[in-house]
Parts: sequence; C-alpha cells; structure tokens
Amino acid sequence: MAGGSFGPTGVAKERAEQYQGKVTSYVIIACLVAAIGGAIFGYDIGVSGGVTSMDEFLEEFFKTVYDKKKQAHESNYCKYDDQGLAAFTSSLYLAGLVSTLAASPITRNYGRRASIVCGGISFLVGAALNAGAVNLPMLLAGRILLGVGIGFGNQAVPLYLSEVAPTHLRGGLNMMFQLATTLGIFTANMVNYGTQQLKPWGWRLSLGLAAFPALLMTLGGYLLPETPNSLVERGLTDKGRQVLEKLRGTQNVDAELQDMVDASELANSIKHPFRNILQKQHRPQLVMAVCMPMFQILTGINSILFYAPVLFQTMGFGGNASLYSSALTGAVLVLSTLISIALVDKLGRRALLISGGVQMIICQAIVSVILGLKFGDDQELSKGYSIVVVIFICLFVVAFGWSWGPLGWTIPSEIFPLEIRSAGQSITVAVNLLFTFVIAQAFLSMLCSFKFGIFLFFAGWVLVMTVFVYFLLPETKGVPIEEMTLLWKRHWFWKKVLPEAESNNSSV
Repeated sequence: MAGGSFGPTGVAKERAEQYQGKVTSYVIIACLVAAIGGAIFGYDIGVSGGVTSMDEFLEEFFKTVYDKKKQAHESNYCKYDDQGLAAFTSSLYLAGLVSTLAASPITRNYGRRASIVCGGISFLVGAALNAGAVNLPMLLAGRILLGVGIGFGNQAVPLYLSEVAPTHLRGGLNMMFQLATTLGIFTANMVNYGTQQLKPWGWRLSLGLAAFPALLMTLGGYLLPETPNSLVERGLTDKGRQVLEKLRGTQNVDAELQDMVDASELANSIKHPFRNILQKQHRPQLVMAVCMPMFQILTGINSILFYAPVLFQTMGFGGNASLYSSALTGAVLVLSTLISIALVDKLGRRALLISGGVQMIICQAIVSVILGLKFGDDQELSKGYSIVVVIFICLFVVAFGWSWGPLGWTIPSEIFPLEIRSAGQSITVAVNLLFTFVIAQAFLSMLCSFKFGIFLFFAGWVLVMTVFVYFLLPETKGVPIEEMTLLWKRHWFWKKVLPEAESNNSSV
C-alpha cells in the first residue's frame, strides 16, 4: 500500500548502549503528528472509492459512467470503465510521485518541519477544492494538490517520527505510521457510509473532511521543534543539542549527539548516492528497493481499497451493502496490522510474507472461481455467495495486513547501508507511488477486460513474489543495521552476485 516510513541513518554500534533518556511529552506529541500524517494519507486512499460509487457524484462529473451504471444491459464488469473516473483516483499518486522528488531537497536543506507544513497546506487547499468543485478540472486540481501533500507528508512525517523517537521505540513506531494509515482508510469508509445518505451533497462532505486532519498536521508541523538530526545536518549543532536534551529529558546526550555528528559528516561526504547504489556491491539492496514496493502494490490490495464500493456494486451489492462491506475490509486491515506489530519480531519477516502470500493466493483464486461460475455480465450474486465473497476478500485483506502491508516498507527501511540510504529511500517511495498510479489508472479497464480473471491476475503476481521471498530474501529479524550487509555475503544467491573483494569506501 502506498505510503510507509523510514528510519534515520545508522549510528555507531559501540555508542548505542550509552544513550540516555525517556519518553517525554515532545515524543508523544510527535507520535500524534505522525499518526495524523498517516491517517490523512489513508483517508485519501479510502475516500475515493466510496465517493466514486455515489450516484450524485457520478451524475455531476461522470455522466457517461452514471448512464452506464443505470443501464440494465450493460456488463456488470464495465459499468465504471472510464479513464476520467480512474484519473480522479490516480492523479493523486502521480502528483505524489513528482512532489516526492521535490520534497527530498526541501526536507534535507530546510528541515523536516518545512516539508510537513508544506504538505499540510497542500492538503488543506486540495480538500477545499474537492469539496467545492463545480467541474472536472477543479476536481482534478484538488486531487493533484492532495497528491503534493502526500509527497511532502510521506517524505517528512515518518522521518521526523524516527528521528525524535528514542532508539528502543523506533521499530514499533515505524509500524505505527502504517497502523495510522489503515485507521485513516477505515475512517474514510465509515464517513462514506454515512454521507451517502446525505443527498445530493454527501460526497462533498466526504472529500472536504480531509481538511480537518490537514489543519492539525499543519499546526503540528509549525509548533513542533525541528529534529536534532536535521539541525546537526545543517550545521546547527548547539541548537540540535538543546532540542535533543528536551526530547530525551536529560542533559546526558553526548553519545547520541556524537553519533548524529558522525553520521552527518559521513552522509555529507557522499556526493553521488544514486551512482553508489548502482554499483555491483549494492545490487541486492537495489533489487529490494525496486521489487518490495512493486510487489506490495501488485498484490492487488490498492484495487480493493480504492474501489471497494465500486467492486462490491459490480458484484451486485446494493449501494448501502457495498459501502458497508468496504468499511468491513477497512476494519479488518486495521486489526491485521496489529497482528503484524505483535509478531514481526517473534516469527520474522520471511514467515509472515510467505504465509501471507499463500493465504492471499487461495483467497483470490476462490473469489475468482465464484465470480466465474455464479456471476455473469448481467446477473447478481445470490445472498449466500455474496457473503462468501466478502469473507474471502476480508481474509485476503487480513493476510496483506500482517505481511506485505507493513513489511513492504519495513524491510527496505532496514537493509540499506548509510552511504546509499537516502538513494534507497527515494527509490522505494518512487516505485511505490509509480505502481500505485499505474494500478489506480488501469484497474477499471482491467476489470472490464479481465472480468473475474482480475483476481487470478493478481494471484499470479502474489505467487511470483512469494517465490521471490522464499529464494531471494534473507531473514532480517534481529540483525543490527550495521551488520545487515553480511546477510547478502552469506546468502546462497547474492554471494554469487557480489564482487569477491568489496571496497571499504564505495563513495563516488
């Protein structure tokens, strides 16, 4: 799923045990801001599907889709096949992809708060345009500005969270951003369920409510202190120390501050991180930076989250039933993310990814078979089969929620060595948003063309990625970031790819 978080640069292993401090009010407030940033991202993911299934919205902006939906002879699978309607959803992610590239130097040169505020303001304006839209260009302009907000927010908010959190809480807080995203999706589904009763302006309320968390995010970014890492990186070491002392609740921060200084000096000495990551000794990390976010989207989860109400109406559910079913999948996603948080450091990454993959394949195959046998172009599913379909879609979402949902972000965030970490993070975010855009734009046409086979299409990709994990991904559970490169040297395949003698200094 689009979205996610990354940890800060690594620290000197021999000093990590000397860190002092406790959980302070500054850290708690930072967690709330991070939750708002994740929740608003999830809200934007979840709200579009419900809105695009509302008759009043379709009649206002997509009259041809509205007419096809009302025609009894129209194929169930093709009722919503419209590139303009798809662009309403996908334009947000294309804008996010482009703005992520712009947000990176702003976050680095002007601080994390600057990007958080920019993202919040963009969210506010985008939500206002969407709520008051009177034509399609105005509607798309609002979605694009929301996408800009996502580009800046996803770049800065998780980084801010990781840098202010105490070391022993970073892992759990990393996944909390993903949890907040799933809560945002669930909230959007529930809002849509309520506003579709408010005819003819309910869709405006759904889109406009994104302004409330956006305002909180903007104020939070403005009022919170800058991270000590960012201050040190920009040469403001004394001010960085003052902020670090407030965050940790102690003046004994020498060890952590020195690690920030060392990490900043090393990171600033790398002039071409993108050129570095293309070198042969970083080939495994580059493959993961591309494949993990790509596979996360090719599970098909975004198609369900974006278009859940549309998908359920396509299967013959009524308007209320479709929105209720999509709200159910949102709630299931939240609960399954909690499962992942509880088990990821006990069972390991590979076990969750492989078991989740197998369950997703089975669920998608069963749904495809039911639709193929019991659901034609102009007929509806019986009540019994409809319930079975919802159950297996929920089981699919559960499997994603404990596997590829959070781990599609967690694994890339922990495998990059310091000298290529910034480049690896940028590639991971860009690939995720690129495939999110492609699937969002193409899904309605694919549904029309593939019909029930759309689930088999995604099941085939889940099979590929499960095999990929089994053979090519080593277990990273419990491995310090500083020792992560040793995994590739010991792996049966990657040790054949890596050069025999790696240079100690791979900077360019």
